Amino acid sequence: MKYDFIELKKRNSLALLDLKAKGKSIVGTFCTYSPKELIYAAGAVPISLCAYDESPINAAHAELPRNLCPLIKASYGYAVTKKCPYMNASDIIIGETTCDGKKKMYELLAKHKEVHVLELPNMTNKRSLELWIDEMKDFKDYLEKRLDVKITDEKLKETIEIFNEERDVLNKLMDLAKLDPSPISGSEMHQVLFASDFIYDKKEKIKMLCSYIEALKQKDMSKAKHKKRIIITGCPSGGVYEKVIKQIEELGADVVAFENCTGTKNFKNNISTQGDLIENIAKRYLKIPCSVMYKNDARSDIIKNFITEYKADGVIDIVLSGCHTYAIETNKIKEASKEAGASYMSLETDYSKQDVGQIRTRLEAFLEFLD
Repeated sequence: MKYDFIELKKRNSLALLDLKAKGKSIVGTFCTYSPKELIYAAGAVPISLCAYDESPINAAHAELPRNLCPLIKASYGYAVTKKCPYMNASDIIIGETTCDGKKKMYELLAKHKEVHVLELPNMTNKRSLELWIDEMKDFKDYLEKRLDVKITDEKLKETIEIFNEERDVLNKLMDLAKLDPSPISGSEMHQVLFASDFIYDKKEKIKMLCSYIEALKQKDMSKAKHKKRIIITGCPSGGVYEKVIKQIEELGADVVAFENCTGTKNFKNNISTQGDLIENIAKRYLKIPCSVMYKNDARSDIIKNFITEYKADGVIDIVLSGCHTYAIETNKIKEASKEAGASYMSLETDYSKQDVGQIRTRLEAFLEFLD
């Protein structure tokens, strides 16, 4: 059986029109901090809007500075050009107060779409959790009023269970790469993690992923050769997939884990269905180890564990130009990588193709160093 997740993503962009025709509300999100369980429990369809293409960036330069993060510029460029079917279909867009660039972009985006911004605290202490719980309650009230629905505890529990199952399956998929050699390449993993987010029917998605995992388990790896094993961390990698992940493979190595928003930040940690469900949702999302958080030590611990679990030789830290929080954390991740016995490289880039050759040279040197 062939599993073409990229083709499925293209088809499902058209399926959005059918969903809207059936009365479904479409809620666009930019960040892993947006609680999709609440959106889903409100009967709406959450879709990811993070841009990964340089083509709309020029359209954003009239209002956004050129030295801003390419993800932010491309995302706003899609709103201006109206060339993104997901942005066009969104009835509401959910923002969050992560980085300063995004916060200001949401102000501009509100001229084109209805935007609701979640006030994300930048610490993970008790006081921050209390603020975030209140924000989740307010978000629930907003969705109920805006969509004219009632989010019951029963519906919310059911939705939490579905998303927990989805996260479990995605973890099982990435766990396959702990095998050496891995039955799934880094590019295949990236495509599945990236494109499967656009399968709107959760039960269909879980069924498809389970079938895909079983097929990978049956794959004959007896003649496969050992490759140098790389962990990707840092900023979202969708916009730099071709010039980083693909080139790593062309140079004879393999990516075995993604510790970024494309990967485990999006599907680690389940939500308890016991007790206060809103509080449980808040606790889960506040655990996401993003660089915007003050004293973000959890990310270093995860990297060290991943190096051991995936038997990684190297860590490549992708930093999108203008992303200061991830750039500042590079020294911390470098220390964590070396402590766990892996080599480390920080790779700053954007969505353009101008540095493809330079990146290949740097990757080639880094991978040779691992020999």
